[in-house]
Amino acid sequence: MKSDSVTLHTDVTKIREDDDILWKFGAETSQIAEISKAARIFTTYDGPDGRFRDRLKLDNQTGSLTIMNITTQHAGEYEVQRSGVKWSSKIFSVSVYTRLPVPDITMNCSSSSSSSSSSSSQQNCSLLCSVVNVGHVTLSWYKGNSLLSSISVSDLSISLSLPLEVEYQDKNSYSCVLNNPIRNQTTHLNITQHCQSCKDPPVSVSLILIYAAAAAGCVLIVVSVVTCCICKKFRKKVQTPEEDGADSALCKPKTQKKKSKTDAVYENVPKKR
Repeated sequence: MKSDSVTLHTDVTKIREDDDILWKFGAETSQIAEISKAARIFTTYDGPDGRFRDRLKLDNQTGSLTIMNITTQHAGEYEVQRSGVKWSSKIFSVSVYTRLPVPDITMNCSSSSSSSSSSSSQQNCSLLCSVVNVGHVTLSWYKGNSLLSSISVSDLSISLSLPLEVEYQDKNSYSCVLNNPIRNQTTHLNITQHCQSCKDPPVSVSLILIYAAAAAGCVLIVVSVVTCCICKKFRKKVQTPEEDGADSALCKPKTQKKKSKTDAVYENVPKKR
């Protein structure tokens, strides 16, 4: 497991005075540790690219090698050679797996929206189980203990997603499982929780404020119109006599007095003598 330690044992209970032990790594058999009790050599090496710097520890009694804070770059073949009274060799194959993340179940909104016109989309919930930065793993959907689908990858630092479609009213238990040869991580599906993000999208605060402002504006307009109508009606009912007379005068049609044709016109006319 990444960031853990692993010990490779020599199967020797105690190193003898004439024993020489060499530890080698990889196809190039790079020497990474050496013990020579007669020559008083007891040392470790960083490796050709320094990948073992401050990571190796030798047991001075047995010659076993411990790799500390192991990472994926330390995976591979290790060989220990022992010479003395008799010569022997032992090979170890070390696999290193990163710590598994917990699978994340989300609603596949893009799939749901693209098929929203179909009647089946009204009954089904489309889901995605996803993990990121994984390698040498298998991602699977289970219905109870039955495997529904799975996908495997051997590459390092890759992202995986696996879809699943269930009915909103489905009462079965579903789970998404991520596993490698030594460990697994499981997330259980909660249909009520995981199938709500697209079915009932949350309303944002800004949208609520916009709706509230619009509603307040409509109420203000209605109140203003009603108040205006009431005032006009009230003014018609409550009028003073002066206002009534004024209204009558204003409303009474005007008549223009014509000159009479019989009106006489007298002038001073001088008399003849």
